Amino acid sequence: MKTLLFCVVLAALPAHSERREAYPVPIALYTHFQHEPPPAVFDALQDEVNSIMAPMDLHFSWHSQSAAHSGVVSVVAVVITFKSACDVFGLTPHSSNPGPLGWTHISDGVILPFAGVDCQAIRAFIQKRLLTISAEGREEAYGRALGRVLAHELYHIFANTTRHGTYGVAKSKFTAQELLSPKFQFEGRESLALRTSKAHTALEWAAFGR
Repeated sequence: MKTLLFCVVLAALPAHSERREAYPVPIALYTHFQHEPPPAVFDALQDEVNSIMAPMDLHFSWHSQSAAHSGVVSVVAVVITFKSACDVFGLTPHSSNPGPLGWTHISDGVILPFAGVDCQAIRAFIQKRLLTISAEGREEAYGRALGRVLAHELYHIFANTTRHGTYGVAKSKFTAQELLSPKFQFEGRESLALRTSKAHTALEWAAFGR
């Protein structure tokens, strides 16, 4: 098994409202945290992923991986592992380039519905900028950064591609500023890839009972 790595560098097509109303089937995201994150971090992570993906009519139900056999039914599901502690404790004013922030699993050329996010690597990369944010807002900002890395990995899974975009969330490398900016989205080509993906087709069939 190989992994598609997402690294860093130092330094939208609108949905039709009538279709969204008739297309409510969510994708199940099963999360496994090595260390349970603070609620503010997890809430910001969820909100950011939901916000980035909503314009492509991709909606999610979030579950702990321990609930995978609890009767939750979904046409499309993804398992996400969050490595290390996902919090903002012990920040220092020295950011580093830690390598991959996230990854997607590939087997025999097939992209699998399994992704990983390295919380410690993301924290190390953006911590200098996090220290410039008020203490009350750091967990939200950090959770938003985690959500953007996860959205990048979900792009590979749902669009079924190893290719990257030139701009936006599908870029192969982010800057710390992009991870913490007020808004960050997919560009048109990648939005279209998500809208026309096999996952999208499966959800449409389920939504309309075909």
